[in-house]
Amino acid sequence: MELYLRKAFTLQCVLGVVLSLSGIGLVESLGINYGQVGNDLPPPNKVLQLLKSLKVTKTRIYDTNPDILTAFAGSGVEIIVTVENNMLATLMDPQQALQWVTTRIKPYFPATKITGIAVGNEVFTGDDMSLVDNLVPAMVSIQRALTQLGLQQYVQVSTPSSLAVLANSYPPSEGMFVQEIIPIMTQMLQFLSTTKAPFWINAYPYFAYKDSPDKISLDYALFNPNSGMIDPHTNLHYDNMLYAQVDAVIYAMAQLGFGGIEVRVSETGWPSKGDPNEVGATPQNAAIYNRNLLKRQMRGEGTPLRPKMRLEVYVFALFNEDMKPGPTSERNYGFFKPDGSMVYNVGFTSLSTTTTPSSSISLTSMGNKIERAAHHQRLVLWVSVCLAAMVI
Repeated sequence: MELYLRKAFTLQCVLGVVLSLSGIGLVESLGINYGQVGNDLPPPNKVLQLLKSLKVTKTRIYDTNPDILTAFAGSGVEIIVTVENNMLATLMDPQQALQWVTTRIKPYFPATKITGIAVGNEVFTGDDMSLVDNLVPAMVSIQRALTQLGLQQYVQVSTPSSLAVLANSYPPSEGMFVQEIIPIMTQMLQFLSTTKAPFWINAYPYFAYKDSPDKISLDYALFNPNSGMIDPHTNLHYDNMLYAQVDAVIYAMAQLGFGGIEVRVSETGWPSKGDPNEVGATPQNAAIYNRNLLKRQMRGEGTPLRPKMRLEVYVFALFNEDMKPGPTSERNYGFFKPDGSMVYNVGFTSLSTTTTPSSSISLTSMGNKIERAAHHQRLVLWVSVCLAAMVI
């Protein structure tokens, strides 16, 4: 544990200096998924320190782990919790849902800033079709329980879906849902429209590139400069695949009469390692994808279809999770190893030297001279603290 603490503190010192130099502030639309399917992951209080060192104020967990919810109390970090898929049948019952919210949410709120409940994960595209039938009733029961406890204005209820819910996503304006799921998808969209909750999508350009590396430009998938594509029906220009995927979901919802629902990305990322047949899974590509995504988030960008609506994104994931089943890539999406060391440099240093608009991370205007001086003061403070700690 002493070794972990030393590594974690060293990481915070380095990031503190970098962030002080760059002027990077909180990225309000960016969150990080905090999975726990791994051996020897750091305890929740150390994870909280890590998130704070990264200046990340939003996270999503895949359960309602009481140790995490307790550790994050008073931190101000927003948390989305998850109802496991095997709980959906139980929580269809309004009384069971009330009991669940009473014991899993209410004791921690408002000290712990729980902002969302993900009811299941990728239910529409799983093997168990009974889960699909249980989904909307469980969402309704949980929403009713939140209302009974006076929490409905603070906690949103939705469900993350994989991009496989779309029968077509190219071009984006021809986005449409798989025919078989439309009846229940329509019910779910009606629920989201009524409660003003977002549609959550797990969108991974990596999967599309891996499956068709000869047809899909790697630069287009990675947010690198490229010619992009123009949707022939809307004339909207897309220079990256993620935004095209999000807009395809928006068009698919509009086809069912729900064009006003916000879409948020509940998961996206790029693996740093994969099996021989997992083309493109390298630390270089992972760093480029997440670095470029971070730059976009700092600009507060929206998609071509909704340019004025900042796209909220949760990156997958904080840690490599060595106990996850499946191909090698599944265990290698993390920014960090369990010991707190970086898997790859996500790009804070390069961001600090990149020329960007004044609305982004750089300090370019004369009006920011005072703020720049404050950054220098923070830098001096960080260096002093780090040196003192090292001497001790």
